[in-house]
Amino acid sequence: MDNMNSTNSPQAHGDGTKPPVLKNKFTVISIGTGIIIVAVLVGLIPRLRERGALAAETQKPAIPSVRVVSPNPGNATAGLMLPAEVQPWMEAPLYARVNGYLKSWKTDIGAHVKAGQLLAVIETPELDQELDQARHQLALAEAALSMAKITAERYAGLVKTASVSQQDNAQKQADLAMSEANVAAVRANVRRLESSQSFARVTAPFAGTITSRTVDVGQLITANATQLFQLSQTNKLRVYVNVPQDEAFGVKPGVTGELTISGFTGHPFKASVVATANQISKASRTLLTQLEVDNSSGQIMAGSFGQVKLNTAGSNIPMTLPENTVLFGANGPRVEVVLPDGKVAVRTVKIGRNLGGMFEIIEGVTPNDRVVANPSESLTNGAVVSVIQSGENNKKDKK
Repeated sequence: MDNMNSTNSPQAHGDGTKPPVLKNKFTVISIGTGIIIVAVLVGLIPRLRERGALAAETQKPAIPSVRVVSPNPGNATAGLMLPAEVQPWMEAPLYARVNGYLKSWKTDIGAHVKAGQLLAVIETPELDQELDQARHQLALAEAALSMAKITAERYAGLVKTASVSQQDNAQKQADLAMSEANVAAVRANVRRLESSQSFARVTAPFAGTITSRTVDVGQLITANATQLFQLSQTNKLRVYVNVPQDEAFGVKPGVTGELTISGFTGHPFKASVVATANQISKASRTLLTQLEVDNSSGQIMAGSFGQVKLNTAGSNIPMTLPENTVLFGANGPRVEVVLPDGKVAVRTVKIGRNLGGMFEIIEGVTPNDRVVANPSESLTNGAVVSVIQSGENNKKDKK
Protein backbone atom coordinates (compact mmCIF):
# COMPACT_ATOMS: atom_id res chain seq x y z
CA MET A 1 0.00 0.00 0.00
CA ASP A 2 2.76 2.35 0.83
CA ASN A 3 4.45 1.37 -2.35
CA MET A 4 1.40 2.22 -4.44
CA ASN A 5 1.03 5.64 -2.88
CA SER A 6 4.61 6.40 -3.41
CA THR A 7 4.39 5.43 -7.02
CA ASN A 8 1.18 7.33 -8.11
CA SER A 9 1.51 10.58 -6.20
CA PRO A 10 3.62 13.23 -7.93
CA GLN A 11 6.48 14.49 -5.93
CA ALA A 12 8.99 17.19 -6.62
CA HIS A 13 12.46 16.15 -7.46
CA GLY A 14 15.27 17.15 -5.34
CA ASP A 15 16.54 19.72 -7.88
CA GLY A 16 13.20 21.75 -7.77
CA THR A 17 11.88 20.88 -11.29
CA LYS A 18 8.32 19.85 -11.92
CA PRO A 19 7.49 16.38 -12.74
CA PRO A 20 7.09 15.47 -16.49
CA VAL A 21 3.38 14.99 -16.12
CA LEU A 22 2.79 18.62 -15.22
CA LYS A 23 4.91 19.87 -18.13
CA ASN A 24 2.81 17.96 -20.62
CA LYS A 25 -0.40 19.45 -19.27
CA PHE A 26 0.82 23.03 -19.64
CA THR A 27 1.99 22.37 -23.18
CA VAL A 28 -1.36 20.98 -24.21
CA ILE A 29 -3.20 23.98 -22.73
CA SER A 30 -0.93 26.48 -24.52
CA ILE A 31 -1.33 24.78 -27.88
CA GLY A 32 -5.10 24.66 -27.50
CA THR A 33 -5.30 28.34 -26.61
CA GLY A 34 -3.19 29.26 -29.63
CA ILE A 35 -5.38 27.20 -31.90
CA ILE A 36 -8.49 28.93 -30.56
CA ILE A 37 -6.97 32.41 -31.08
CA VAL A 38 -5.90 31.57 -34.64
CA ALA A 39 -9.37 30.24 -35.42
CA VAL A 40 -10.98 33.40 -34.06
CA LEU A 41 -8.68 35.61 -36.12
CA VAL A 42 -9.24 33.55 -39.26
CA GLY A 43 -13.00 33.99 -38.91
CA LEU A 44 -12.91 37.63 -37.83
CA ILE A 45 -10.62 39.12 -40.48
CA PRO A 46 -12.87 38.22 -43.51
CA ARG A 47 -15.84 39.59 -41.65
CA LEU A 48 -14.03 42.89 -41.05
CA ARG A 49 -13.08 43.03 -44.71
CA GLU A 50 -16.64 42.37 -45.81
CA ARG A 51 -17.90 45.04 -43.44
CA GLY A 52 -15.41 47.58 -44.85
CA ALA A 53 -16.34 46.67 -48.42
CA LEU A 54 -20.03 47.01 -47.56
CA ALA A 55 -19.42 50.44 -46.05
CA ALA A 56 -17.53 51.51 -49.17
CA GLU A 57 -20.32 50.21 -51.38
CA THR A 58 -22.92 52.11 -49.37
CA GLN A 59 -20.91 55.31 -49.74
CA LYS A 60 -20.53 55.03 -53.52
CA PRO A 61 -24.12 56.01 -54.46
CA ALA A 62 -23.55 59.36 -52.71
CA ILE A 63 -21.30 60.39 -55.67
CA PRO A 64 -23.42 60.35 -58.86
CA SER A 65 -21.95 59.01 -62.07
CA VAL A 66 -22.34 61.07 -65.25
CA ARG A 67 -21.49 60.73 -68.89
CA VAL A 68 -19.83 63.66 -70.57
CA VAL A 69 -19.41 64.96 -74.11
CA SER A 70 -17.09 67.59 -75.50
CA PRO A 71 -18.23 70.51 -77.69
CA ASN A 72 -17.27 70.22 -81.33
CA PRO A 73 -16.70 73.15 -83.70
CA GLY A 74 -19.53 73.87 -86.10
CA ASN A 75 -19.23 73.83 -89.85
CA ALA A 76 -16.03 75.61 -90.75
CA THR A 77 -17.63 77.31 -93.74
CA ALA A 78 -16.40 80.86 -94.04
CA GLY A 79 -18.92 83.65 -93.90
CA LEU A 80 -22.18 84.44 -92.21
CA MET A 81 -25.52 83.41 -93.79
CA LEU A 82 -28.45 85.72 -93.02
CA PRO A 83 -32.00 86.18 -94.31
CA ALA A 84 -32.25 89.19 -96.62
CA GLU A 85 -34.94 91.51 -97.92
CA VAL A 86 -34.47 92.81 -101.48
CA GLN A 87 -35.81 96.30 -102.23
CA PRO A 88 -35.57 98.67 -105.21
CA TRP A 89 -32.80 101.22 -105.25
CA MET A 90 -35.47 103.94 -105.47
CA GLU A 91 -39.23 103.59 -105.07
CA ALA A 92 -41.99 106.19 -105.03
CA PRO A 93 -45.80 106.20 -105.06
CA LEU A 94 -47.04 108.87 -107.50
CA TYR A 95 -50.02 110.91 -106.28
CA ALA A 96 -52.12 113.56 -108.03
CA ARG A 97 -51.47 117.17 -107.05
CA VAL A 98 -54.70 118.54 -108.56
CA ASN A 99 -58.41 117.71 -108.46
CA GLY A 100 -60.10 116.49 -111.62
CA TYR A 101 -60.77 113.43 -113.74
CA LEU A 102 -58.25 111.10 -115.33
CA LYS A 103 -58.26 111.97 -119.00
CA SER A 104 -55.76 109.30 -120.11
CA TRP A 105 -52.88 107.16 -118.93
CA LYS A 106 -49.85 106.54 -121.12
CA THR A 107 -48.05 103.64 -119.42
CA ASP A 108 -49.09 100.45 -117.68
CA ILE A 109 -47.42 98.06 -115.20
CA GLY A 110 -44.09 96.66 -116.33
CA ALA A 111 -43.32 99.64 -118.55
CA HIS A 112 -39.80 101.05 -118.37
CA VAL A 113 -39.94 104.84 -118.35
CA LYS A 114 -37.40 107.63 -118.47
CA ALA A 115 -37.16 110.58 -116.11
CA GLY A 116 -39.71 113.24 -117.17
CA GLN A 117 -41.71 110.87 -119.38
CA LEU A 118 -45.47 111.55 -119.48
CA LEU A 119 -47.46 108.95 -117.55
CA ALA A 120 -51.01 110.34 -117.41
CA VAL A 121 -53.11 113.44 -118.09
CA ILE A 122 -55.72 114.79 -115.67
CA GLU A 123 -58.64 116.93 -116.84
CA THR A 124 -59.04 119.92 -114.49
CA PRO A 125 -62.06 122.09 -115.54
CA GLU A 126 -62.33 123.96 -112.23
CA LEU A 127 -58.65 124.76 -112.16
CA ASP A 128 -58.79 125.97 -115.75
CA GLN A 129 -61.59 128.37 -114.88
CA GLU A 130 -59.73 129.70 -111.85
CA LEU A 131 -56.67 130.32 -113.99
CA ASP A 132 -58.71 132.09 -116.66
CA GLN A 133 -60.29 134.30 -113.99
CA ALA A 134 -56.92 135.12 -112.45
CA ARG A 135 -55.52 136.15 -115.81
CA HIS A 136 -58.42 138.55 -116.35
CA GLN A 137 -57.89 139.95 -112.86
CA LEU A 138 -54.27 140.51 -113.76
CA ALA A 139 -55.31 142.46 -116.86
CA LEU A 140 -57.60 144.67 -114.74
CA ALA A 141 -54.87 145.23 -112.18
CA GLU A 142 -52.35 146.17 -114.84
CA ALA A 143 -54.85 148.67 -116.38
CA ALA A 144 -55.45 150.23 -112.97
CA LEU A 145 -51.71 150.44 -112.45
CA SER A 146 -51.26 152.25 -115.76
CA MET A 147 -53.90 154.84 -114.77
CA ALA A 148 -52.37 155.26 -111.32
CA LYS A 149 -48.97 155.94 -112.88
CA ILE A 150 -50.37 158.68 -115.16
CA THR A 151 -52.27 160.32 -112.29
CA ALA A 152 -49.29 160.16 -109.94
CA GLU A 153 -47.00 161.76 -112.54
CA ARG A 154 -49.55 164.55 -113.23
CA TYR A 155 -49.99 165.37 -109.54
CA ALA A 156 -46.24 165.39 -109.05
CA GLY A 157 -45.99 168.14 -111.71
CA LEU A 158 -48.95 170.16 -110.43
CA VAL A 159 -47.70 170.22 -106.85
CA LYS A 160 -44.67 172.17 -108.03
CA THR A 161 -46.88 175.03 -109.22
CA ALA A 162 -49.12 174.74 -106.15
CA SER A 163 -52.02 173.74 -108.36
CA VAL A 164 -52.74 170.78 -106.03
CA SER A 165 -52.06 170.36 -102.38
CA GLN A 166 -49.32 168.19 -100.95
CA GLN A 167 -52.03 165.99 -99.42
CA ASP A 168 -53.59 165.25 -102.79
CA ASN A 169 -50.20 164.45 -104.32
CA ALA A 170 -49.30 162.12 -101.48
CA GLN A 171 -52.59 160.27 -101.90
CA LYS A 172 -52.02 159.73 -105.61
CA GLN A 173 -48.50 158.45 -104.97
CA ALA A 174 -49.93 156.02 -102.41
CA ASP A 175 -52.56 154.88 -104.94
CA LEU A 176 -49.74 154.11 -107.38
CA ALA A 177 -47.92 151.98 -104.80
CA MET A 178 -51.12 150.08 -104.00
CA SER A 179 -51.75 149.40 -107.69
CA GLU A 180 -48.24 148.07 -108.12
CA ALA A 181 -48.64 145.75 -105.11
CA ASN A 182 -52.02 144.55 -106.39
CA VAL A 183 -50.54 143.68 -109.77
CA ALA A 184 -47.74 141.75 -108.09
CA ALA A 185 -50.24 139.77 -105.96
CA VAL A 186 -52.51 138.93 -108.90
CA ARG A 187 -49.53 137.94 -111.02
CA ALA A 188 -48.31 135.60 -108.23
CA ASN A 189 -51.74 133.99 -108.09
CA VAL A 190 -51.63 133.43 -111.84
CA ARG A 191 -48.22 131.73 -111.53
CA ARG A 192 -49.55 129.53 -108.71
CA LEU A 193 -52.50 128.39 -110.79
CA GLU A 194 -50.31 127.82 -113.82
CA SER A 195 -47.97 125.70 -111.68
CA SER A 196 -50.93 123.69 -110.38
CA GLN A 197 -52.21 123.25 -113.90
CA SER A 198 -48.85 121.77 -114.90
CA PHE A 199 -49.50 118.93 -112.44
CA ALA A 200 -52.37 117.86 -114.68
CA ARG A 201 -49.59 116.17 -116.67
CA VAL A 202 -48.16 113.40 -114.47
CA THR A 203 -44.52 112.65 -115.32
CA ALA A 204 -41.92 110.21 -114.00
CA PRO A 205 -39.60 111.77 -111.37
CA PHE A 206 -36.82 109.27 -112.21
CA ALA A 207 -36.14 106.44 -114.62
CA GLY A 208 -37.60 103.15 -113.55
CA THR A 209 -40.34 100.58 -113.98
CA ILE A 210 -44.06 101.07 -113.39
CA THR A 211 -44.99 98.41 -110.84
CA SER A 212 -48.55 99.53 -110.13
CA ARG A 213 -51.38 101.50 -111.80
CA THR A 214 -54.38 102.11 -109.57
CA VAL A 215 -56.60 104.43 -111.68
CA ASP A 216 -58.43 104.33 -114.99
CA VAL A 217 -59.86 106.82 -117.46
CA GLY A 218 -62.73 108.90 -116.08
CA GLN A 219 -61.93 108.22 -112.42
CA LEU A 220 -62.31 111.11 -110.00
CA ILE A 221 -58.93 112.32 -108.84
CA THR A 222 -58.44 113.97 -105.44
CA ALA A 223 -55.30 115.99 -104.90
CA ASN A 224 -52.73 114.41 -102.52
CA ALA A 225 -55.04 111.47 -101.84
CA THR A 226 -55.34 109.41 -105.02
CA GLN A 227 -52.32 107.27 -105.88
CA LEU A 228 -51.89 106.91 -109.62
CA PHE A 229 -48.76 104.79 -110.08
CA GLN A 230 -45.94 103.06 -108.22
CA LEU A 231 -42.52 103.64 -109.76
CA SER A 232 -39.43 101.59 -108.88
CA GLN A 233 -35.83 101.79 -110.03
CA THR A 234 -34.35 98.29 -110.10
CA ASN A 235 -31.16 98.51 -112.13
CA LYS A 236 -29.54 98.49 -108.70
CA LEU A 237 -31.04 96.96 -105.59
CA ARG A 238 -30.83 97.61 -101.89
CA VAL A 239 -30.55 94.46 -99.77
CA TYR A 240 -31.20 94.67 -96.04
CA VAL A 241 -30.02 92.13 -93.46
CA ASN A 242 -29.99 92.12 -89.66
CA VAL A 243 -26.58 91.04 -88.41
CA PRO A 244 -26.44 89.51 -84.89
CA GLN A 245 -24.57 91.55 -82.34
CA ASP A 246 -21.81 88.93 -82.01
CA GLU A 247 -20.93 89.37 -85.69
CA ALA A 248 -21.78 93.06 -86.09
CA PHE A 249 -18.31 94.36 -85.28
CA GLY A 250 -16.88 92.69 -88.38
CA VAL A 251 -19.48 94.23 -90.74
CA LYS A 252 -18.35 97.50 -92.30
CA PRO A 253 -18.78 99.27 -95.65
CA GLY A 254 -16.74 97.43 -98.24
CA VAL A 255 -17.38 93.94 -96.86
CA THR A 256 -18.44 91.68 -99.72
CA GLY A 257 -21.00 88.93 -99.85
CA GLU A 258 -23.25 86.84 -102.06
CA LEU A 259 -27.01 87.10 -102.50
CA THR A 260 -28.99 83.92 -103.10
CA ILE A 261 -32.62 84.34 -104.15
CA SER A 262 -35.17 81.84 -102.92
CA GLY A 263 -36.48 79.84 -105.88
CA PHE A 264 -33.84 81.18 -108.28
CA THR A 265 -31.65 78.35 -109.52
CA GLY A 266 -28.98 80.53 -111.10
CA HIS A 267 -25.68 81.55 -109.61
CA PRO A 268 -25.40 83.80 -106.53
CA PHE A 269 -25.18 87.57 -107.10
CA LYS A 270 -22.29 89.63 -105.80
CA ALA A 271 -23.17 92.13 -103.08
CA SER A 272 -21.25 94.68 -101.04
CA VAL A 273 -22.02 96.52 -97.83
CA VAL A 274 -22.61 100.24 -98.44
CA ALA A 275 -23.97 101.36 -95.06
CA THR A 276 -24.99 100.20 -91.60
CA ALA A 277 -27.29 101.71 -89.00
CA ASN A 278 -24.21 101.97 -86.73
CA GLN A 279 -26.45 101.09 -83.80
CA ILE A 280 -27.64 97.80 -82.33
CA SER A 281 -31.42 97.49 -82.26
CA LYS A 282 -32.78 97.26 -78.72
CA ALA A 283 -35.63 95.01 -79.87
CA SER A 284 -33.65 92.38 -81.81
CA ARG A 285 -30.03 93.02 -80.75
CA THR A 286 -29.03 93.11 -84.40
CA LEU A 287 -27.35 95.62 -86.71
CA LEU A 288 -29.36 96.76 -89.72
CA THR A 289 -27.04 96.51 -92.72
CA GLN A 290 -27.59 97.70 -96.30
CA LEU A 291 -25.91 96.07 -99.27
CA GLU A 292 -25.85 97.04 -102.94
CA VAL A 293 -26.44 94.51 -105.73
CA ASP A 294 -26.12 95.19 -109.44
CA ASN A 295 -29.29 94.20 -111.32
CA SER A 296 -28.62 95.66 -114.73
CA SER A 297 -29.52 92.26 -116.20
CA GLY A 298 -32.95 92.44 -114.58
CA GLN A 299 -32.75 88.89 -113.24
CA ILE A 300 -33.60 89.83 -109.65
CA MET A 301 -37.12 90.97 -108.86
CA ALA A 302 -37.45 93.63 -106.18
CA GLY A 303 -39.36 92.48 -103.14
CA SER A 304 -37.85 89.00 -103.27
CA PHE A 305 -36.73 87.11 -100.19
CA GLY A 306 -33.23 85.74 -100.18
CA GLN A 307 -30.15 84.98 -98.15
CA VAL A 308 -26.89 86.89 -97.97
CA LYS A 309 -23.60 85.23 -97.14
CA LEU A 310 -21.30 87.86 -95.71
CA ASN A 311 -17.56 87.29 -96.01
CA THR A 312 -16.80 88.65 -92.56
CA ALA A 313 -13.18 88.33 -91.53
CA GLY A 314 -12.60 86.47 -88.32
CA SER A 315 -16.13 85.23 -87.90
CA ASN A 316 -16.57 83.19 -84.74
CA ILE A 317 -17.20 79.52 -85.42
CA PRO A 318 -19.77 78.35 -82.85
CA MET A 319 -19.47 75.12 -80.89
CA THR A 320 -22.10 72.40 -81.21
CA LEU A 321 -23.59 70.22 -78.47
CA PRO A 322 -26.29 67.55 -78.47
CA GLU A 323 -29.74 68.74 -77.45
CA ASN A 324 -29.70 66.46 -74.39
CA THR A 325 -26.90 68.49 -72.78
CA VAL A 326 -28.86 71.74 -72.46
CA LEU A 327 -31.20 72.61 -69.62
CA PHE A 328 -33.81 75.34 -70.05
CA GLY A 329 -35.09 77.41 -67.17
CA ALA A 330 -36.16 80.86 -66.04
CA ASN A 331 -32.56 82.12 -66.28
CA GLY A 332 -32.11 80.87 -69.82
CA PRO A 333 -30.34 77.82 -71.29
CA ARG A 334 -27.46 76.33 -69.31
CA VAL A 335 -25.14 73.34 -69.27
CA GLU A 336 -23.31 71.46 -66.53
CA VAL A 337 -19.53 71.21 -66.99
CA VAL A 338 -17.29 68.80 -65.05
CA LEU A 339 -14.11 70.55 -63.94
CA PRO A 340 -10.71 68.79 -63.71
CA ASP A 341 -11.19 68.31 -59.92
CA GLY A 342 -14.43 66.38 -60.53
CA LYS A 343 -16.72 69.19 -59.41
CA VAL A 344 -19.65 70.53 -61.43
CA ALA A 345 -19.88 74.10 -62.75
CA VAL A 346 -23.25 75.27 -64.06
CA ARG A 347 -22.82 77.70 -66.98
CA THR A 348 -25.28 79.86 -68.85
CA VAL A 349 -24.92 79.50 -72.63
CA LYS A 350 -26.13 81.39 -75.66
CA ILE A 351 -27.76 79.18 -78.28
CA GLY A 352 -27.62 79.82 -82.01
CA ARG A 353 -29.35 77.65 -84.59
CA ASN A 354 -31.07 74.34 -84.01
CA LEU A 355 -29.30 71.92 -86.35
CA GLY A 356 -31.65 69.02 -85.73
CA GLY A 357 -30.48 67.08 -82.69
CA MET A 358 -27.64 69.55 -82.15
CA PHE A 359 -27.50 73.13 -80.90
CA GLU A 360 -25.07 75.83 -81.97
CA ILE A 361 -23.51 77.22 -78.79
CA ILE A 362 -22.34 80.76 -79.45
CA GLU A 363 -21.13 81.52 -75.93
CA GLY A 364 -20.49 79.59 -72.73
CA VAL A 365 -18.35 76.56 -73.63
CA THR A 366 -14.93 75.77 -75.07
CA PRO A 367 -13.67 72.71 -76.98
CA ASN A 368 -11.87 71.44 -73.85
CA ASP A 369 -14.94 71.40 -71.62
CA ARG A 370 -16.55 68.16 -70.45
CA VAL A 371 -20.31 68.73 -70.63
CA VAL A 372 -22.70 66.45 -68.77
CA ALA A 373 -25.10 64.52 -71.00
CA ASN A 374 -28.68 64.22 -69.72
CA PRO A 375 -27.93 66.60 -66.83
CA SER A 376 -29.96 66.57 -63.62
CA GLU A 377 -31.54 69.61 -62.04
CA SER A 378 -30.21 68.39 -58.69
CA LEU A 379 -26.59 68.98 -59.68
CA THR A 380 -25.44 72.40 -58.51
CA ASN A 381 -22.19 74.32 -58.54
CA GLY A 382 -19.53 72.42 -56.60
CA ALA A 383 -21.27 69.03 -56.66
CA VAL A 384 -18.81 66.11 -56.93
CA VAL A 385 -19.47 63.58 -59.69
CA SER A 386 -17.83 60.50 -61.14
CA VAL A 387 -17.22 60.66 -64.90
CA ILE A 388 -18.03 57.70 -67.10
CA GLN A 389 -15.99 57.97 -70.27
CA SER A 390 -17.95 57.06 -73.39
CA GLY A 391 -18.63 58.27 -76.90
CA GLU A 392 -16.52 59.73 -79.63
CA ASN A 393 -16.54 63.15 -78.03
CA ASN A 394 -14.55 61.85 -75.06
CA LYS A 395 -11.47 60.50 -76.83
CA LYS A 396 -9.35 63.31 -75.57
CA ASP A 397 -10.53 62.63 -72.00
CA LYS A 398 -9.34 59.04 -72.23
CA LYS A 399 -5.85 60.04 -73.21
